[in-house]
Amino acid sequence: MEKNNLINLFIESFKQNRGLPAFSDYQGKTMTYGEAAQVIRQMHHFFNTSGIEKGDKIALFGRNSSNWAISFLAILSYGAVVVPVLPDFNPEDVHHILNHSESKFLFAADQLFDKLTLDKIPDIRSVVSLTNFDALHFSDEKKKTAWLSIMKGATLPDPDDPKMADLSPEDLCIISYTSGTSGFTKGVMIPVRSLYSNIIFAQEHMPLKPGNRIVSFLPMAHVFGLLFEFLFPASVGCHITFLTKAPTPQIITKAFEEVKPHLILSVPLVIEKIYKKKIQPTLEKPLIRALLKIPGISGLLHRQIRQKLIETFGGNFFELVIGGAALNPEVESFFREIKFPFTIGYGMTECGPLISYDSWKTTRPSSAGRLVDRMELKIDSDDPARQVGEIMVRGANVMLGYFKNPEATREVLGPDGWLRTGDLGITNPESYIFIRGRSKNMLLGPSGQNIYPEEIEAKLNNLPYISECVVVEREKKLVALVFPDKESQSSEHIGDEQLINLMEDNRVLVNRELPRYAQISKIQLVETEFEKTPKKNIKRYLYT
Repeated sequence: MEKNNLINLFIESFKQNRGLPAFSDYQGKTMTYGEAAQVIRQMHHFFNTSGIEKGDKIALFGRNSSNWAISFLAILSYGAVVVPVLPDFNPEDVHHILNHSESKFLFAADQLFDKLTLDKIPDIRSVVSLTNFDALHFSDEKKKTAWLSIMKGATLPDPDDPKMADLSPEDLCIISYTSGTSGFTKGVMIPVRSLYSNIIFAQEHMPLKPGNRIVSFLPMAHVFGLLFEFLFPASVGCHITFLTKAPTPQIITKAFEEVKPHLILSVPLVIEKIYKKKIQPTLEKPLIRALLKIPGISGLLHRQIRQKLIETFGGNFFELVIGGAALNPEVESFFREIKFPFTIGYGMTECGPLISYDSWKTTRPSSAGRLVDRMELKIDSDDPARQVGEIMVRGANVMLGYFKNPEATREVLGPDGWLRTGDLGITNPESYIFIRGRSKNMLLGPSGQNIYPEEIEAKLNNLPYISECVVVEREKKLVALVFPDKESQSSEHIGDEQLINLMEDNRVLVNRELPRYAQISKIQLVETEFEKTPKKNIKRYLYT
């Protein structure tokens, strides 16, 4: 990769699409590419005059917004390192990230900054509002005055030739601290080549064009949303609408209806909730079940359900890409049966994020897509096509390592460049990946059989009155922790004692589908929803 190719992607896009809408806050302001470029130039001028140098760390702490996007591009193209901080982190975790990352400058949403304690982040000398670019805190009054002067539109030198960084492929550009499933995670060092590789792959395989619309609701502080709802669309001149509030399924579907996006990215939790609330009740009606058994009529019903589902997502998209976790097999099977245009991809923060993807028209059922063409794959087993083993990858997308944590880096990244993903799976001769679970989650049966809790949980989640669950091992027996569907329980006036009996019925039902060594011994109800990561994966380690 040649120097500056990553930055050139955005320079060319902003020039060619100068008059097109670039960023909108949902039900708020809209900026063109030309207007966004002007703000980026202003930030560059401030960084340059205030002594910010290439490689300095600048943190972003806020929900998705136009200002978040502009700040990210300004930091990246200046040559500083972006430290995105998830808005769902508690203040102590945020303090730790800001200190550990050695961040010097902070962009923060007003309401989130109010929860922080400046004494606990002494190296942060300047804080700027992501809400309106006001100066929230500057230890140097001259720099505060300079920031306000520049952002109010002071005349800039060479306005059409902003200072752009001279970046090399191995240069660090992002340190991503994500909330994972094994405790407080490490800072993933993502280099220029990883971002560039991911964006170019998307340009080559996902047909977005200038002016196409995208709704950004996945957290941009996580690389899945960052790459495919922001950086890739911005690199081709799309109009991106950012959901600036917590993205509930209701808000998301309302935004889809209004914006009518051309490409949709999602995590399984959102899709499964829509399926369970909008589709499953229809399928369980006795008349519908009977009609679905009649060949001619079943096809008609499938077309009607598919159209209803497509309209739920705005009715204008060419594909829905699901990533971040496994999709419930029942939901996937039904979507394929009705020919719904969805596909499942696979990745991880350490690959910035993409490992595998394939178009909905050509992907293989039950797979997580096909290995992307800039990566190598191997399965750590004697028979990769039949025997489950750890998925290992190598290539342009792979991280540099974990920031200031060489020991953790050595555990997953070998000197030969192979990254151990921690995921278990198999592959086929065409390099499609079939994921079976997380290696850390796998349990052993009484005779050494491999038990994948995710597969049992998928079956349980399809049963009545179960909202979500976690299967754990207690005294060498499998126990299902279940958070019940409170809405259904209330609407159907089901008491607590009756609910316990219904859960026992569910336990008997699911055990009929499971081998003897994977039988559920007990269902235990929990009072509150399980704590989740920003990707909406349950923080399993808290319950095991």
